[in-house]
Amino acid sequence: MLYSVRGKLIMTSESAAVVECGGVGFHCQTTINTLKTLKLNTEVTLFTYLNVREDAMELFGFATKAELDTFKTLIGVSGVGPKAGLAVLSELSPERLAMAVATDDVKSITRAQGVGKKTAQRIVLELKDKLASSLSSDDGFANVSAGAVSVSSGNVPKAVEALGVLGYAPSDVTPVLATLDSDLPVEQLIAQTLKQMGRQ
Repeated sequence: MLYSVRGKLIMTSESAAVVECGGVGFHCQTTINTLKTLKLNTEVTLFTYLNVREDAMELFGFATKAELDTFKTLIGVSGVGPKAGLAVLSELSPERLAMAVATDDVKSITRAQGVGKKTAQRIVLELKDKLASSLSSDDGFANVSAGAVSVSSGNVPKAVEALGVLGYAPSDVTPVLATLDSDLPVEQLIAQTLKQMGRQ
């Protein structure tokens, strides 16, 4: 319903930002990582997610499309609500979360406030299951052009797997990864791919 809000940042708190658009202040719950990128009294754009419940309507805002997409993926995990999703993304960037899931790093996820070991294990398990099903239903590497740099070398396969955790199909990310240096650290490959995907 609401894709994004753009306007003057008039207030922030520990977990929210208020963006004034056309005289209306939109209260967006957000992550610490997004708040770090915002500056009061400047024009900002937040990518939004509207959560509608029986007793409330909550608006969530994120500095990047990648963070919004990761948030939506997280709250799709059973037992993980918006509050836990914000906590995880306040502790881990989308790239680091993808790496944590791909490498079964439950400990990193439990550093998020209010996220216990069982919840972290569920996040890893369910996101890995989503990755497995997307790989089996997608022809993946076949869509990369013949002239592209090999995407089976260096850290690229790990980056493809980690990006799959975030819901990106191999056929979508491999053309982007093929243009990058395969010897870059996995986290950098993920970050640069997400940046380029956000521009499309």
